Amino acid sequence: MEPQLDLSQLPNVPVMSRERFAELAGIEVGVLNGWITKGYLPVIEFGRYRLVNVALLTKIALDREFTL
Repeated sequence: MEPQLDLSQLPNVPVMSRERFAELAGIEVGVLNGWITKGYLPVIEFGRYRLVNVALLTKIALDREFTL
């Protein structure tokens, strides 16, 4: 079972390092890198850095209709 990500706990920043995002999400950086590679999370590439696009992720989550 994959961990649940509570977006309300994320700081209000447009982008975040992969390490910090993984720490806040409670997952390993390797898992996060896999999610990024599979296209599950939006990233911005800035030089040699890949930052998680928290602003776009928040928008996607808010636009999506979730059913339990």
